Amino acid sequence: MARILIADSDAATVQTVEVAVRDRASRVVTVTGLDDLLQQLQDHDWDLALVDQDLPGFDAAALLPTLVQSSGSPPVVLLAAFGSIEDAVDAVRRGATDFLAKPFTPEQIELIIDRAVDHGALVRENRDLRKALDDRVKLGSVASVDPRMQRILKTVAAVAETRTTVLLTGESGTGKTMLARSLHTASDRADRPFVEVNCGAMPENLLESELFGHVRGAFTGAVKDRPGKFEAAHRGTIFLDEIGTASPGLQVKLLRVLQDRVVERVGDSERIEVDVRVVLATNLDLATEVREGRFREDLYYRIHVVALEVPPLRERPDDVPPLAEHFLERFRAETGKPVRGFSREAMQLLSAAAWPGNVRQLENVIERAVVLCESERIGVADLPHEFAVPSLGPSRSSPSPQSLLGDLGLSADAHLLPLREALEGPERLLIERALEHFDGNRQRTADSLGINRSTLFHKMRKLGID
Repeated sequence: MARILIADSDAATVQTVEVAVRDRASRVVTVTGLDDLLQQLQDHDWDLALVDQDLPGFDAAALLPTLVQSSGSPPVVLLAAFGSIEDAVDAVRRGATDFLAKPFTPEQIELIIDRAVDHGALVRENRDLRKALDDRVKLGSVASVDPRMQRILKTVAAVAETRTTVLLTGESGTGKTMLARSLHTASDRADRPFVEVNCGAMPENLLESELFGHVRGAFTGAVKDRPGKFEAAHRGTIFLDEIGTASPGLQVKLLRVLQDRVVERVGDSERIEVDVRVVLATNLDLATEVREGRFREDLYYRIHVVALEVPPLRERPDDVPPLAEHFLERFRAETGKPVRGFSREAMQLLSAAAWPGNVRQLENVIERAVVLCESERIGVADLPHEFAVPSLGPSRSSPSPQSLLGDLGLSADAHLLPLREALEGPERLLIERALEHFDGNRQRTADSLGINRSTLFHKMRKLGID
């Protein structure tokens, strides 16, 4: 039942409306002047306001936009004697939900009321949804409900307007690139270039030329002067991914850029000033790399100004649904397919998955699902086979905690290892099985695990996998 406010000084109109709304309203109040109308809107919640265009003191052109845009305002239906189509169009343009010309029948007012109340309910539902979404912290394309990620996003937003160097650490695929792009977008450099360089994807000599540029004749094949990525990122942001793989020589040059904000092209001694925001990322433990002599200590402290560790997706399962919806929206736009959501079962499986490849793996899974989906909702059948839930026959039982510990090479009373060391066994097994499945093809293995080749090579060396 609706709460309806009538603002009209014509007694005949009021009587017609009151009769029409008798079975549809839990409360009906009539006012005959503008001051009383405004007071009722301020003091009470209404599901619908029927307002006469000729109400004394009421100027529809001036007041209607204010009425409908105020917080908690109900839908407004404008009533008018001798109304025209032009009047109706103008009323709706100014924010009225509907327009009704006098004289009208009870049937007409009933239809208008039902339509307006439904519209108001939809508006309230959308408002409540937006309020619920406000519980998420969002920065650019990155949204999260996880407390750790929310703290990271707030820190990134706080330093976005500065030139402070930011180091992003965490497992491969956790969304460090997305975070770097969002930092750039939130900064005052957003209209300047964002230049991304994967330091682990090219040989040292080529990477040096790529970053700093070269002059003609600097090496075989250098037929003309070529600016580097630092120059290309002037007044913008440069994102150096996999910085932990940088060679000692390259580390020295990076240190100089960060200290003096100048670069020298390969084969040249001219100093070129650059104004760049530097964001770096790595999936390595740089403190360990420093202790073992593979990463310069002075460079480590230079880039460790604002250091943020991005948690893996398995540690923030509540972020899976909003991330999945984000990727769905993107791939739906790219493919033009009318996929509008996920089935409950599919979303449950996505939220419960371990995600060894983190956000990148989720992104790939959603892209695949959108391409394969033949309905409006992504279902279990649209997900990769490893997401399928095996049916347990009566002869099978859930594994005991002791058997699970045994699978990890532990006993119930064994000394538990630190998490990073304990995970090496399952990680080695997963990589070995993937390599075996793809007959040693490392590119396909990396793709299936949701990581890039250089990360796979690093993990193989670290775990002693030939």
